[in-house]
Amino acid sequence: MTEDTTKDASTKTGLPKQSRTGLTATGVRKASAKSNRSRAREFALQALYQYIVGKNDPADIDAFTRDLAGFHKADAAHYDALLHGCIEGAAQLDVLILPLLDREMDRISPIEHAVMWIGVYEFQNCLDVPWRVVLNECIELAKEFGGTDGHKYVNAVLNGLAPQLRSAEVEADRLTGKAK
Repeated sequence: MTEDTTKDASTKTGLPKQSRTGLTATGVRKASAKSNRSRAREFALQALYQYIVGKNDPADIDAFTRDLAGFHKADAAHYDALLHGCIEGAAQLDVLILPLLDREMDRISPIEHAVMWIGVYEFQNCLDVPWRVVLNECIELAKEFGGTDGHKYVNAVLNGLAPQLRSAEVEADRLTGKAK
């Protein structure tokens, strides 16, 4: 398709021409631009939501999630670590999160709660993932699945925990001017 044809097609439909940046019009990454680990986080988030809201059995949640369309494109090992690690460590994760909240945990959206679990779990257990990547991935999850400003809350809490859970990495970024 030539540039003129593309322009004509977008003019005829009244829709703006799609950019190829890997982002949708709302700023969320397109599915085709997502890594296997990003997909694993999405499936883990959906599964953790079922756990928090429905109080469903982890084995049932796991079986259901693995049957969802697109699961084969996710990093199954990372999904397993996130789902089972967050469920098994839920109380310890909440102990770290609670001091940074401005309200009771039961007043936090289950999506934001699950995203924060994922972030804290990755800060503690996925040291191969840079802290800034963990933070960004969690913000993206909250933007895509959470409430309007939920990502700002997730950002504030995880940014508050990063210096405690990844102190050397955060300090190194601060010294090089990468961290605020």
